[in-house]
Amino acid sequence: MAELTAPDRAVAEAAALTWPEVGALGRAAVLVVPLGATEQHGPHLPLSTDTDLAVALCSGLARARPDVLVAPALPYGSSGEHAGFPGTLSIGQAALELVLVELCRSATEFVDRVLLVSGHGGNAEPLRRACALLRSEGRDVRFHLPRYPGDAHAGRSETALQLALDPARVRLDRAEPGETRPLRDLLPALRAGGVSAVSANGVLGDPTGATTDEGTVLLDLLITDLIERVCRWWPTPSPERIRR
Repeated sequence: MAELTAPDRAVAEAAALTWPEVGALGRAAVLVVPLGATEQHGPHLPLSTDTDLAVALCSGLARARPDVLVAPALPYGSSGEHAGFPGTLSIGQAALELVLVELCRSATEFVDRVLLVSGHGGNAEPLRRACALLRSEGRDVRFHLPRYPGDAHAGRSETALQLALDPARVRLDRAEPGETRPLRDLLPALRAGGVSAVSANGVLGDPTGATTDEGTVLLDLLITDLIERVCRWWPTPSPERIRR
């Protein structure tokens, strides 16, 4: 039988590999899981917007780190605040927490380090609880939520990011302002009735004027921030620690 070697680092997607190829990477690999949502993003952005961002961040990290393996994205999250808009599919906080716990327990059968990267802020609490439990079990599991300035939801920042990722999926001719008051002023109504209670079109902000160029700059900043954060958690290994 021919000796197994790990695939070229350009092939960073776990779903494209066989089990021996994944095994050849060794336990020192970092499994990175993109975590998103399937939820409304106004009349101009696709339901996959949060998942698309999570995948892009994980791919950017994998290009910078030879020890990173990107898992298939989890496209469902805790999106109850977007109920009432057709297309939103939420599994809720309890179900998401359980899924993350069991997923990471499974992952640590073959890798020592797991990173959950979420493109949806509504996943924050289940992420925190799941990671706290997993770390109490002695598993090296961490999570990352990108932070960036701009509108709260489906506004200029998210529109610019999606333009940078895939402009063909942005309906710029349908982009229109939604509720533009500061988020702090909206929180009581949001908590009581969700996004539909404050914005008829599902937008919290103003996406008009967003450009691909500003999205490209923002995406680069977010990827750089993720790379730097991961390097603080897990310094880049020397080449001899990566099995080839």
